[in-house]
This record gives sequence, structure tokens and C-alpha cells, in this order.
Amino acid sequence: MGQMLKENQREIRWAVLGTGVIANEMAQALQKSGKKLFAVGNRTHSKAVSFAEKYGTEKVYSDFNEMFTDPEVDAVYITTPHNTHIRFMRKAIEGGKHVLVEKSITLNSAELDEAVTLAEKHNVLIGEAMTIYHMPLYRKLKDIMDSGELGKVNMITLNFGSFKVYDMNNRFFNRDLAGGAMLDIGVYALSLIRWFMKPDPDRMITDVRLAPTGVDEQVTMLLSNDEGQMATVALSLHSKQPKRAMISCEKAYIEIMEYPRAWEARITDAVTGEVRILSSGDNADALKYELEDFEAAIRSERNDLHLDYTVDVMELMTRARCAWGMKYPEEE
Repeated sequence: MGQMLKENQREIRWAVLGTGVIANEMAQALQKSGKKLFAVGNRTHSKAVSFAEKYGTEKVYSDFNEMFTDPEVDAVYITTPHNTHIRFMRKAIEGGKHVLVEKSITLNSAELDEAVTLAEKHNVLIGEAMTIYHMPLYRKLKDIMDSGELGKVNMITLNFGSFKVYDMNNRFFNRDLAGGAMLDIGVYALSLIRWFMKPDPDRMITDVRLAPTGVDEQVTMLLSNDEGQMATVALSLHSKQPKRAMISCEKAYIEIMEYPRAWEARITDAVTGEVRILSSGDNADALKYELEDFEAAIRSERNDLHLDYTVDVMELMTRARCAWGMKYPEEE
């Protein structure tokens, strides 16, 4: 891929676009691995300067677009709002950079298909920063499921609800910033479903309550596939719910709290009621796991990016919004 040979010989040099919460977590994750963020760019230059000083970052761009063509940069992490992702992905990919993108990776399937095609053309990797695909707990659970120990997955139930300040200028409700429950929190629920459901769900019933701005503030979904597996999803940006997942199998059920960055699962035997606790990883290291997997893929050591799952999830989210007749300005 792209710059593989030289990257096998040295540390991969990252640039981050944005200086918000996720960008800070990303810089801290690199520090945990004994590395430094190489470069940072932001629309407000002074914020980039302060960010660089905080983390000892070597390079600050006066124009953040320079990171996309900087020959010293190997990979770019995009942390800006959803509706800007495809624009910056195009520039980074065409500049020969590997690209890790904060969720949701794009607004819709058409944008993601374009990015996948472009990445193949330029021989670089792209991936979504979806914590569920990288947390050690989920890998252990998948090994258990694949062994057949718990039997077939029959039903998955998921909740995710936040009580956001009901301010229509808030990014969560702002249509011009691609706000709404589906792209912000629904992507986690659907990614977990995709992780455990084989094949991916192809039937969907969904309902929505829109905020005054026209974005989805509350969503319910019922999903199923040809194997008879079903999943229910309840999302809200205006009603607090636990981040709770339950995977019901033939021989046991699995309960997971704080599932976007889970470190522990409770497995209950369906016959005896015996409970065992499975623990693995640390929720504080979620971005560290993501970056390690992405760097391993760049070096061709392994590919745990699960871009095919990302494509499936984006297709579901796009179908749901089409069913509601909900579009963002960029889609009109």
C-alpha cells in the first residue's frame, strides 16, 4: 500500500485535522505508545499552535490543507464534523495518505463508495475510527461465538440515549453540521450488530422523531436477516438511556454496558443461570487500540480495519434516512 516499504523501516508519521476532544485523545493515545503526533492542522491556526505546544507536536500548518500534500506525513486522522469528511478524505487520498476518519466516516453510502474507489486507485488505506472493531473484549467475544460454545445468535437489543442540551445551535441538532442520532450514536449500535450478526441484516423497519431543525433526535429500528437473527435499536439525543447491549444466543446471553468502549461482558448460561465475567482491555485505551490496528494494516502485518463492516453499516444508515425522507444540505 502506498508508502509501505519506507513505513516498515520507521515510525509512522501522523497528522491530525482538528483540535477537539477526539484529536486530544488521539495525541494522548500516541503518547501511551511512546510516540509523538507529527503534525496538526486546524481552521483556527492559534488553536493548532496551542495543541502542538501541549503535545510536543513538531509541525503546525498555517493552512491545514498542507497536510494532505506534505511528503513527510504518512497518515491523516480526520476529526472534523461528518459533513466535511468526504471533502478532506478526497484531498488526503489523492495526496497519497492513509486516512483514519472519525465516525461516521461519511454522510452516506455514495460518499463512502467514492472514497473506497479512490483509495484503491491511489493504493492507500482508509478506515473508520469505530472503537467496537478494535476493543480487545469484542475480539474475545467473537472467538467465543465462532467456537459455537454459546450457539447461534438469535436476538440483539441495544440502547443508547444521551440528554443533550436542547439547543438547536448545538452540533447534535444542527442540520448544517450533519447532526442527529443516527450518524452520531446509531453508528455504534449498528456496528455492534454487524460484529455479531451473520450475514448482515437486510430487512429493516424504522421510525423517527425529528428535532425542530429536521434532524433525527429519536430513532427505533428493527432489523433481521435471512438466518432469522433479529435486532432492536433505541436511540435518543433527548432522553438518557444506558449504553446497553444484550446478545441473546441459543445457550446463553451476553450483557455489555458502555458498549462503545466496553471492557467487560457478563455471560449468563441460559439453562443453569451460571454467570461468568469476561474482561479484556481498558476503555481509556480505545484510541490506542484503533491506532495500533491501523498502523499494523499500513505495515501489512494484519488488517483488522473491517472496512466491509463499515460499508454495511453505512448502507443501513443511508437506507433508514431515505425511508424518513431526511437529507442533509449536501445531499439536496
